[in-house]
Amino acid sequence: MFARSLTALAIAAALVASSHAAHADGDAKAGRKKAMQCAACHGIDGISKLPNAPNIAGSPAIYLEKQIKAFRSEERKDETMNVVAKPLSDDDIADLAAWYSGLEVSVTVPQ
Repeated sequence: MFARSLTALAIAAALVASSHAAHADGDAKAGRKKAMQCAACHGIDGISKLPNAPNIAGSPAIYLEKQIKAFRSEERKDETMNVVAKPLSDDDIADLAAWYSGLEVSVTVPQ
């Protein structure tokens, strides 16, 4: 029983590590430059400048990549995002995800 648990744990750890590695290849520095086109709505700091655009600073890279790719393929619909995402390569998307996921967000709980 213990050996099965260790095997399952090892498999789970390997899957998490490989999943993380597949999405950790973006270049945040390059992403910052590419984020200039995102800044009008999401801000260079990932804090929304428009009421209908989400804050994306600190979002997990894997989430950002999935959402941008969904906009690019038009699986997810948004008039602006579909146009903006269409010309982005997978490398562009990884770079943007690296930039925005690397931004730290501070939260203050109201008292």
